[in-house]
Amino acid sequence: MSDVAAVEQLVQKYKALRTEISKVIVGQDDVVEQVLLSIFSGGHALLIGVPGLAKTLLVNTVAQTLGLQFKRIQFTPDLMPSDILGSEILDKNREFKFIKGPIFANIILADEINRTPPKTQAALLEAMQERAVTVAGHHYKLDQPYFVLATQNPIEQEGTYPLPEAQLDRFMFAITLDYPSFTEEVDVVKSTTSGEQATVNSLFSAEEILEYQNLIRKIPVADNVIEYAVTLVGKTRPKSQAAPEIVQKYIDWGAGPRASQNLILGAKAHAALHGKFSPDIEDVQKVAVGILRHRMIKNYKAEAEGLTLEAIIAKLL
Repeated sequence: MSDVAAVEQLVQKYKALRTEISKVIVGQDDVVEQVLLSIFSGGHALLIGVPGLAKTLLVNTVAQTLGLQFKRIQFTPDLMPSDILGSEILDKNREFKFIKGPIFANIILADEINRTPPKTQAALLEAMQERAVTVAGHHYKLDQPYFVLATQNPIEQEGTYPLPEAQLDRFMFAITLDYPSFTEEVDVVKSTTSGEQATVNSLFSAEEILEYQNLIRKIPVADNVIEYAVTLVGKTRPKSQAAPEIVQKYIDWGAGPRASQNLILGAKAHAALHGKFSPDIEDVQKVAVGILRHRMIKNYKAEAEGLTLEAIIAKLL
């Protein structure tokens, strides 16, 4: 199949996928789109929202519709790295045998990732970056495709361990979930308090997703679009010549080169899913907030004046 036909087929399957997901998830269109963008780009996503906004249900539904193996890890303060990665045990023949942990799946839901100490958070780092884990000196490859979709609760700060910047940078998107609108909440209550259970069909296979990921990477990008993305990321760095006054005044740290890479990958995926054969500046702008939001650190001035990162990014755009 030619690349053009493959993009057209992807658009059709993407529309069917959105329809399937909407059987279970009411509203949250932007959130669903960003989760799917990160999956088709081969990136990880961090979902930030208060309890009860169906973060876990969303990830579970996406895994079902994509036909991927799904495991959920509930992060707690006493969780150890071996609880995630697996451990070696002595079998009856007195030989060491490796028992795989829940990290061996296609989609990992790291639920409330900021509830666990840095030692356990770090166990995820190698898996996210290398798509492999090392246990007792042995190297184990993880199945492809491989995604970590983590959730974080922004309100309870007691007994939490904020994610270090290095780990936040591993997430392609940070996606904030908001409360549903009045009509959406009415629909949610109707659908969840009746006896009927919505079932979703699986529309993809793991091989197809890998093919579409390769297709998206092959999409050509004009130099001016790449230069726009790199310039935009440069503007987030307060010590840079290009940084506007708002960044110099309110930002302590800006985004690194991984942000530029992710902006282009995200723009390629956004273009492909909307039937375009090459991304333009508008596609970069569409994915910019989710990609830059967690890579910029506000200073105390911005906190004191109640200025959000989203407002600063909107000014940059």
